[in-house]
Amino acid sequence: MDAKLSPDQGLNIVNGIGLVSLLGVALGVSALALDWVANRSPWQGMSLTLPFLFCALASAAIGFWVVPLLQALKTGQIIREDGPQTHLKKAGTPTMGGIFFVPVAVIVACVWSNFATEVLAVSALTLSYGLIGWMDDWQILRRKSNKGISPKAKLVLQIGFAVAFCLWLIFTQSSNITNIALPLSFSLPLGLLFWPLAGFVLVAESNAINLTDGIDGLAAGTVAIALLALGALSAPSLPGLMVFCACMSGSCLGFLAHNRNPARVFMGDTGSLALGGALAAVGLLTNSLVALFILSGIFFVETLSVMAQVSYYKATKGSDGKGKRLFKMAPLHHHLELSGWSELQVVAFFYIVGAMLAVISLMIGRV
Repeated sequence: MDAKLSPDQGLNIVNGIGLVSLLGVALGVSALALDWVANRSPWQGMSLTLPFLFCALASAAIGFWVVPLLQALKTGQIIREDGPQTHLKKAGTPTMGGIFFVPVAVIVACVWSNFATEVLAVSALTLSYGLIGWMDDWQILRRKSNKGISPKAKLVLQIGFAVAFCLWLIFTQSSNITNIALPLSFSLPLGLLFWPLAGFVLVAESNAINLTDGIDGLAAGTVAIALLALGALSAPSLPGLMVFCACMSGSCLGFLAHNRNPARVFMGDTGSLALGGALAAVGLLTNSLVALFILSGIFFVETLSVMAQVSYYKATKGSDGKGKRLFKMAPLHHHLELSGWSELQVVAFFYIVGAMLAVISLMIGRV
């Protein structure tokens, strides 16, 4: 350990490594168990375990080359001055880390699934949303401010790619896709109303992951948990998407080798928008929207906390133009930080909640 590190910094590093190691072991054992329950050999190509482990190792290994490159290119994150003061020391940490761990998962998934049509489609949507995020990250770095592309431009691009994906679904999938599967073999036929919902899910999911990405290791870890569960649910109908989810989950874990507290790199919008798009696209294609909603519980609450904060502030605005705050800061993870929680405590708590939601979604998905 570097002699220049303070005891607190050293302890932080050890705890960060320990938390990510526990998550890795838990996800690996879960992949093995899910393969065993489904009577799949974990060491065969079409499984959860093998592509998960491969992408975890590949993403972590490539990161040791890419992260120093991002540092050399001076892609340092611009930290919000109105955010938690403890985050100001993170200024200069490279961002845009999504440019390496997302493509690793996408390329491996496409090759591993023998370029299955559904994997290609979901991969295209994932990379498209990643491109929007990259444009935003690039503008932030170029302008050296927290303002990237305009919110309106970002939303238009998200909706545009969502419409393109929905059109692909219309022309390639059965009309039954508009019937949302419910537990106990029930379904909710939405007809044409399904398509606005599908577009909303794609845009909302990507933005929700983006809001969740505010603490070292938070978004990557919680998304890794959700993707592994979604992969297990996808296996019976579309095994290619099982492989895709396993690859994305593993790649998120590999990214955590560099993103765990204290982070050496942030995923940026490049990573967070891509991950949200991936989750939503798989959920729509596999008719797993109920399970996706459960798996996205953390991301939903994070988004809700922001909406509640803004609404409450506007509703209580006085003659001086200032309103009251419902939370100390939004999203929720910042409120917990300002309430005395350490970053590692927040991340560990969210990992546990994410794991519980994954178990619930798997139980409901099997009913």
